[in-house]
Amino acid sequence: MKYNPKIHHRQSIRLRGYDYSEPGAYFITICTQNRECNLGEIINGKMKLTVRGFIIDEFWLKIPEHFPNVELDEFVVMPNHVHVIIVINDNFNEGRKHQQNHEADRETPPLRKKKTLGQIIAYYKYQTTKIINQIDDTPGMRIWQRNYYDRIIRNQKILDIARQYIFQNPLRWNKDPNNPYKLSQSY
Repeated sequence: MKYNPKIHHRQSIRLRGYDYSEPGAYFITICTQNRECNLGEIINGKMKLTVRGFIIDEFWLKIPEHFPNVELDEFVVMPNHVHVIIVINDNFNEGRKHQQNHEADRETPPLRKKKTLGQIIAYYKYQTTKIINQIDDTPGMRIWQRNYYDRIIRNQKILDIARQYIFQNPLRWNKDPNNPYKLSQSY
């Protein structure tokens, strides 16, 4: 069914009025399409990645190459979602300054606008979808569900809690609400 604004009434889950290009730390959850468990499986509390999961994992590590003002923090691939902490910082123009030093003879292009968290996540989802669809020979297949969940990390205590949650997520998979098999597993 196509989106119809008269009946669907989509509302943004982003914090109204917040500038998501501002420096800060963000806790992000991105789920696979229909929450399909195709990124791997949890065995003895550890994630065993599929090819898709490996692509997801490896491409995440390349994000700072494309966004010089982004730092990666804690990150985990789960069977049907990923949890990440991403830090947007102020050194947006550091890469540009370095390049300018080596290309002093050329005219300097105008500085680019800072990217928002949404643009970073959209780039990640698009690129991983493209790679997976090329490998699987499934052009146009959706890999990720629409949108993502975010929480702005406002202090060190919340950052520590988010890191602990991500680190322990594979150990808690049997109780995870994103685990479609949790009801059939014995404890």
